[in-house]
Amino acid sequence: MAPAITLAADAPTLSSANTGFMLICSALVMLMTPGLAFFYGGMVRVKSTLNMLMMSFISLGIVTILWVLYGFSMAFGTDSGSIIGWSSDYVGFTGIGIADLWDGYTIPVYVFAVFQLMFAIITPALISGALADRVKFTAWALFITLWATIVYFPVAHWVWGAGGWAFELGVIDFAGGTAVHINAGAAALGVILVIGKRIGFKRDPMRPHSLPLVMLGAGLLWFGWFGFNAGSWLGNDDGVGALMFVNTQIATAAAMLAWLIYEKLRHGAFTTLGAASGAVAGLVAITPAGGAVDPLGAIAVGAIAGLLCAMAVGLKYKFGYDDSLDVVGVHLVGGVVGSLLIGFFASGKGQSEVQGLFYGGGLDQFWKQCAGVFAVLAYSLIVSAILAFVLDKTIGMRVSEDDEVAGIDQAEHAETAYDFSGAGGGASRTASAPVAAAASKKVDA
Repeated sequence: MAPAITLAADAPTLSSANTGFMLICSALVMLMTPGLAFFYGGMVRVKSTLNMLMMSFISLGIVTILWVLYGFSMAFGTDSGSIIGWSSDYVGFTGIGIADLWDGYTIPVYVFAVFQLMFAIITPALISGALADRVKFTAWALFITLWATIVYFPVAHWVWGAGGWAFELGVIDFAGGTAVHINAGAAALGVILVIGKRIGFKRDPMRPHSLPLVMLGAGLLWFGWFGFNAGSWLGNDDGVGALMFVNTQIATAAAMLAWLIYEKLRHGAFTTLGAASGAVAGLVAITPAGGAVDPLGAIAVGAIAGLLCAMAVGLKYKFGYDDSLDVVGVHLVGGVVGSLLIGFFASGKGQSEVQGLFYGGGLDQFWKQCAGVFAVLAYSLIVSAILAFVLDKTIGMRVSEDDEVAGIDQAEHAETAYDFSGAGGGASRTASAPVAAAASKKVDA
């Protein structure tokens, strides 16, 4: 994802094939945010459905504007101290020509910028699943604004920007294990430790209200993730993107099966929620690793992630933190697992010649992965907790207790996801108005 150094004689020219491919991948990644909204929306109770949808959709609006104004410049501008980037040409996209190519690649800067924008959008949206039922929408919108600016844009530069310290160290993150998933998962943990549990946590049933909606969201995520992962090679000339595409499918399948097996052995049933969650765990884990491992390695990465994430989601009950929709258990744990396993399963035949321990490369890459993983985790956890604390002490992060009990949809959005007042039998739908009215009166009586 970072610019490469090229000689003038080898300067690339615009490739319409790669440009079209990357535009399609960008659209696929954009689709992941609505897919995430459906995934989260189905997992909450009826009274919180619209709020979960909106917590994802608002990121499409806020982060897009921030990215154009200064986010792209901070993430991918000229490096300063290996910490942050900045290029005045990228501010407001004022200095970008329509035919300007991203350094070392055959796609326009605009295409690279919009592809990376979709990553920036979905990352804060991922956090929202941990905060279901209890956060003010205005506070969430302000949190996204601050978090993207202070956390996501700098971390993206560390990992993918030329000169970023993790990039220069050689930390491998093909498509966002650290910058997206560990970043979002650690942020979710930091925020929930500040704002506390939902009313009724561990006491009241808080089951998903629509498992079909969850499965729809998981399917859209799986579909969009091919653009997320394969597109991160920024072209389709040498087969690495194809390897990532294949490994994405393989690891996701392995993780789903591992989760379901664990669930059957532990709880006695194969659940649809387990299938959806296992698939997402596999997608998360292969995101950093898929360009470095071979297909057998992808099976191992997916199976290990599916098992460990399935085990991790129950930790919230043991330790008492209310991670509403398992963002910590799936995205933080899955991101850590996928990133660290590169140090063991990197084959040296994919995106680079780096080999992991099981392929004769020793532990050198593993220690590099540890540096990237734990630096991003600590930074995001601490800064996110501070942001949540400041917002909570100023404008307040949580809705009132009455609004939380009655339902955040009505309190924050003045709407409900389902209009049950219109539900009735066939007579009211097919009969004439007087007959329907009479039938209604009879029922009321």
